[in-house]
Amino acid sequence: MIFVADTAGERLDTFLARSVEGMTRSAAQRLMEEGCVLRNGVPGKKNDKLNPGDQVFVEVPEPKPVDIVAKPMPLEIVYEDEDVLVINKPKGLVVHPAAGHQDDTLVNGLLYALEGQLSGINGQLRPGIVHRIDKDTSGLLAVAKNDFAHTVLASQLKDHTMARTYEAIVCGNLKENSGTVDAPIGRHPTDRKKMCVTQRNSRFAVTHWEVVARYRGYTHVRCRLETGRTHQIRVHMAHMGHPILGDGVYGHKKPELGQSSQCLHAGILCFAHPRDGRPVMVMADLPDYFKEVLKKLERMS
Repeated sequence: MIFVADTAGERLDTFLARSVEGMTRSAAQRLMEEGCVLRNGVPGKKNDKLNPGDQVFVEVPEPKPVDIVAKPMPLEIVYEDEDVLVINKPKGLVVHPAAGHQDDTLVNGLLYALEGQLSGINGQLRPGIVHRIDKDTSGLLAVAKNDFAHTVLASQLKDHTMARTYEAIVCGNLKENSGTVDAPIGRHPTDRKKMCVTQRNSRFAVTHWEVVARYRGYTHVRCRLETGRTHQIRVHMAHMGHPILGDGVYGHKKPELGQSSQCLHAGILCFAHPRDGRPVMVMADLPDYFKEVLKKLERMS
């Protein structure tokens, strides 16, 4: 495929994500690393800045056969049809294979449960994975069974029409009953494993929040993502001065109320079905760990 740049100064990976249907920036970067992208006949780099008229050649290889080990594991499937699967992921389960987690991830369980019937757009390590949630975040995750569904769902993520709502317990008491955090998020300048609110090399990020209940020293909030940046809710709540309870990365370092990981749950997922456009809304009740914390807070108040 050959594309011609029509604007000046746009990054090559951003241009590809905009030009190739179903392509993400990370997928474009992987293609560059594999030598599949040429800019004016020269291998492209992700941060290359384009000039109008630049010719970009892209070779999208056929999906590689997935050789990750399929492993039986209990999966709470809350919605399923021929195109889409929605999982209620428990806290502590890693979504896809990475360093230290090769055969104990959600992907391993999906490969066993679906016998390999997953989209290949996101590559060998992330078959079917349209979006992710953190290891220690519980809740709903959409999985694509085929490339068609994956492409449509990915476009909904990109244009923010896939609605995701989370429940969280944050430290402190918010002054208002609702609000919006509109603050760009990028990689932390000194700790590459963390994200932060920054103007440098960042992407715009918007989180809408509302108070569900107030307790002594803590607040139960509901957050709706307008965008979906890495660690967005965790970073935005900490930026407000109200980090999520148990979040040792962005909040208090010492465990509180027995929580050593964030109290954050993806409770509602809404999207247009990729096949016929009908609205689909899936809900997942608060998990036991979250309910136990609320009971503790009620006793303290």
